[in-house]
Amino acid sequence: MTPSHTPTMKDVAARAGVSLGTVSKVINHITVGEKNRVKVEKAIQELGYEVNTYARGLKTQETKLITLIVPDTTNPFYGAFTQYVERTLYEHGYKLILCCANGIPEKEIGYLNLASQSKTDGIIALTYTDVSSAIPSRIPLVSFDRYFDDHDIPMVASDNFQGGYAGTKKLIELGCHHPVFIRFRSKFSGEADKRMEGYLSACRDLGLQPDYLDQIEPKEEKKALIDFIQNHTDAHGRLTFDGIFANTDFQAYQIMKLLKARGIRIPEDVQILGFDGIRKFGIDDDALFVSSMCQPVEALGKLCVETLLKKRQGIIVPTLSLLPVSYCYGGTTRRES
Repeated sequence: MTPSHTPTMKDVAARAGVSLGTVSKVINHITVGEKNRVKVEKAIQELGYEVNTYARGLKTQETKLITLIVPDTTNPFYGAFTQYVERTLYEHGYKLILCCANGIPEKEIGYLNLASQSKTDGIIALTYTDVSSAIPSRIPLVSFDRYFDDHDIPMVASDNFQGGYAGTKKLIELGCHHPVFIRFRSKFSGEADKRMEGYLSACRDLGLQPDYLDQIEPKEEKKALIDFIQNHTDAHGRLTFDGIFANTDFQAYQIMKLLKARGIRIPEDVQILGFDGIRKFGIDDDALFVSSMCQPVEALGKLCVETLLKKRQGIIVPTLSLLPVSYCYGGTTRRES
């Protein structure tokens, strides 16, 4: 094989000593004899042959490509979610096209249009802006953590209401008398909004006075937090709350840094609970940034893929699939006795 020659299926067949049809079956995951499969796979590796996915898609109307749209992958939660989606897709013979939209409307819409034009076999999307007009009608789509009223799109999410309710109860069980809820959110409604609804419901059931900071896309998040703390400091310089339930782990971590800079001890003076279960370096035990209501990110990624593939096959799937969250200790709450 000369350096300038791109290996073809004919080259693979010649190297393996099998027919072109056998090579095609192996590439398309159709059952062949084990001996021939091994020979073809060995020839593919030796020649460096790569399948022309787009060309194959024109013939079979199937590209074996799935588009995933997430805000970013610098957030460890989205990074872990992406990893589990990719791993599950690969197990089913699909490859992933990753799009990071950063919550920017033009990027989210642009990536949805790109997925439609490139004829990917499906889309898994975690969006934060108004993308209803760009949702393709001919490509199956599964939405993660967001429900669309005007489209027949299945949604996969954690049980955010249950997590908000259980997290509030956990803070009370750990000794808090006045837990507040803090969130900064998109102006577009999403399933995560139910976390605060769970907090409010728990407060009613427990006879607590709800107290919260709820802002939509603030330009000065730090200033809003400082103002909230100032408004909850008494004449003796003491905070009037002893627990914080933050809408995300990232927000909980930012709050923790701000309070520590003011000399407030965590968790002795104020206990902090987040939501997501973000872990350092993607590892498990004792690697949380903060105590958290942990989402089952691996199960969520798998369920998104399985729901999408079933929809591709014409199988009826639930409109809403919710998975439970669980409390995980991460150092910013008191240890359970």
